[in-house]
Amino acid sequence: TDSMGWVLYRQGELAAAERLIRKAYAMEPDPEIAAHLGEVLWQQGKHAEASEIWEEALSNHPDHEVLNAVIMKFKK
Repeated sequence: TDSMGWVLYRQGELAAAERLIRKAYAMEPDPEIAAHLGEVLWQQGKHAEASEIWEEALSNHPDHEVLNAVIMKFKK
């Protein structure tokens, strides 16, 4: 589900991507899925919500490379 949502994101279908990635994250709160969800939210201007998702995931996975890279990319 996350992968399909990421494909939609890459195609510019942000709302559809958000729906699928949210579903994936609800099923499995994985830090890489959190990174994807946050990125999709950020690109839609939902910065506070993206930050909240990232911070929650970061609290449980502080050394996750993908998550940290995405956070650094958007929260310069």
